[in-house]
Amino acid sequence: MPRISELLGRDEPTFSFEFMPPRTPEGEENFKQALAELAPLEPSFVSVTYGAGGSTREKTVEIVRHIKDAHGLEAMAHFTCVGASVDELRETLEEIREAGIDNVLALRGDPPRGQTDWVASEGGLEYSHQLVSLLRDNYDFGIGAACFPETHIHAVSPEADLQYLKAKVDAGVDYLITQLFFDNALYYDFVERARAIGIEVPIIPGIMPITGYGQIKTITGLCGASLPEHVLGELDARAEDREAVAEFGVSYATMQCADLLAHGAPGIHFCTMNRSPATRAILSALRLWRPWDTSRTGLGEPRRPAVGA
Repeated sequence: MPRISELLGRDEPTFSFEFMPPRTPEGEENFKQALAELAPLEPSFVSVTYGAGGSTREKTVEIVRHIKDAHGLEAMAHFTCVGASVDELRETLEEIREAGIDNVLALRGDPPRGQTDWVASEGGLEYSHQLVSLLRDNYDFGIGAACFPETHIHAVSPEADLQYLKAKVDAGVDYLITQLFFDNALYYDFVERARAIGIEVPIIPGIMPITGYGQIKTITGLCGASLPEHVLGELDARAEDREAVAEFGVSYATMQCADLLAHGAPGIHFCTMNRSPATRAILSALRLWRPWDTSRTGLGEPRRPAVGA
């Protein structure tokens, strides 16, 4: 199969799904059902996350291998440097390579549960650009990395965050996937600032459809993403009706994705939360709508819309 970087920049945008390793029997069933229902949509690729502190490392590799072997999909393993020495990182990378996995999303990772500060492990790495260098210098993987339209929660400033991102890209990153966001103007501004300092790799928007009122409040609180006031107002008006919240979430995400694709985004990476209905509905609508056909600037370089997003 082609590397993910080879899929970007073609005439059609990429559509990809993010899954999480399940932790409970119920979660296992949800994951299996979501995968069975989303695989027939033939995504460009899927990714599988690590738990906090690298807690699902072995499970992640196992699931990625299963997705590739059983479903014939290109699958990418998230890979962090938290909770491991360089020697241990190399051991896991050998497992990933032996499993036939070609693509890795290189991340610093979150602290283990119960810890607020990130501290490098003894004999380990401190920054994700060091992890990218380890990958690029020693392994033949396609390498993706994360970026943050609203600035990483631990960054001292937006400017410092961008310079840190450039160090990652210069170390050998092929493409970037953004943290979730709900205001497209944030993405357009971020891409413009990234290009201005010489970051030229494709930047794929990460989109999470809103499916639950409490859930999205918790997630945005943890990662520092903001909800626009008009979106908050619509959610507040539906707070007691879970089905109405989910219907609004699908509608909003569909419009958000259509605007991004019409203005040149190279693809959409859906955070599925191991559920399929919202992602299926949005992707089906987008493939019928084909908003990217209106773009005239190429799929690799978003242009600002004429009106606010």
